[in-house]
Amino acid sequence: MADEIWRWDAVRIAKAVKAREISAREAVASCVGRMHAVNPALNAVTRDLSAQALAGAAAVDAAIARGEHPGPLAGVPVTIKQNIDQAGCPTSNGVVAFEKIVAKEDSPVVANWKAAGALIIGRTNCPAFSVRWDTDNDLFGQTYNPWSRGHTPGGSSGGASSAVAAGIGPLAHGNDLGGSVRYPAYACGIVGLRPSFGRVPAYNPTSPAERPMCTQMMSVQGPLARTVADLRLGLAAMSAHDPRDPWWVGMPLQGPAPTKPVRVAVIADPADLGECAQHPDVLAAVRKAAAWLSEAGYAVEEVKTPGFTRAAKLWGTLLGNEIRVLMLKSIEAEGDAGVRTSVHGMIDAEPVLGVDQYMAMIADRTRLVREWFLFLERYPLVLSPISAEPPFALGFDTQSPARMLEVLKAQAPQAALPLLGLPGVAVPTGIANGLPMGVQCMGARFREDLCLEAAAAIESRAGMFTPIDPRS
Repeated sequence: MADEIWRWDAVRIAKAVKAREISAREAVASCVGRMHAVNPALNAVTRDLSAQALAGAAAVDAAIARGEHPGPLAGVPVTIKQNIDQAGCPTSNGVVAFEKIVAKEDSPVVANWKAAGALIIGRTNCPAFSVRWDTDNDLFGQTYNPWSRGHTPGGSSGGASSAVAAGIGPLAHGNDLGGSVRYPAYACGIVGLRPSFGRVPAYNPTSPAERPMCTQMMSVQGPLARTVADLRLGLAAMSAHDPRDPWWVGMPLQGPAPTKPVRVAVIADPADLGECAQHPDVLAAVRKAAAWLSEAGYAVEEVKTPGFTRAAKLWGTLLGNEIRVLMLKSIEAEGDAGVRTSVHGMIDAEPVLGVDQYMAMIADRTRLVREWFLFLERYPLVLSPISAEPPFALGFDTQSPARMLEVLKAQAPQAALPLLGLPGVAVPTGIANGLPMGVQCMGARFREDLCLEAAAAIESRAGMFTPIDPRS
């Protein structure tokens, strides 16, 4: 049995370790064995921390033997994305020049998961500066999707998604500024949660300066897993208070009971989704998920929403200008060719804003947020695509400026949520032409519970597609 523990979800592992049906050491050894077997084909984990994890497992087992309970994640093997601080590890963020930046203390997410008993078996790959929807860099190279070596695992949490999908730990940390949790989950056929802004504390002690205003408001930390139940477990552990994040809000994880049946808005107007035609497989996935939610008792309606288009465009313009002013010099000096090409494809088409224009656009953000908040009073959930296209083939964001503009249009459902500060869950619906398909369940601020419940209803009908062995 111990050899197959890597197939288990985090909830099952935690319960079994607590009940002493298995040891934490057995759980770690099984997932580490899987990591050593499949990671060479994926390049998902870039720093092996198995020795530390095994030592931590011994401490967990000893505590349980003494009658103590080390936490809700006790004995659960996890991975951490290499762009946040973990004591004793480089916070490389996929950049060669940053490989010598070794953290002296843990970021809040790492500290919270450790406090919950999680055992970190490795650090996962991300693109340079974590600003691509693919995961490739000059420091560690390309991460591959276990479903297809010719398609992206997503980005920027592509190492995390590839690892989880292939069985390298049931739970992974990621972060999401423009889809960096939800898109990798989509591409690899797993679940991923972008929490509300303020839900999970964030801070990198190694950062030389605070992040710019909009980036602070739009970037969040979130879990990736193979089951919705594991997302709940991971979120509960990572959302504990940390005074280093002044934007953290101590909202309960379970909100007031909604009026039943819960109304779900399924986007009917293509203009709501952006300026990119949806692929037939994408449309089929949304309609399938809508039917499943209806069968589960939700009141599903095709209605016009405030739309993702304006929010996605505002996201691109504000983020593009912050990158241009505060990050581009470093990206051009220290980034690899891939990130330089991709970033220029994203920002070169954006207008250069003066201070007055920048301030006016931030003010206009409030108008969009208000419109969505009012809409979500009537429809607590919205079902949408994650991308207008199936998972992209490798090289999609470095082909040409024209192709990058198409990519940006396709990713509008991802980019809108960070601008609005709203939560969203990516959940798979099936396989189409050998690649995973999925949908996004989004809701009101701090109503991750409603998003997760809807995702669980979809999961119960769709079934499980991972873990899988890496394919060519």
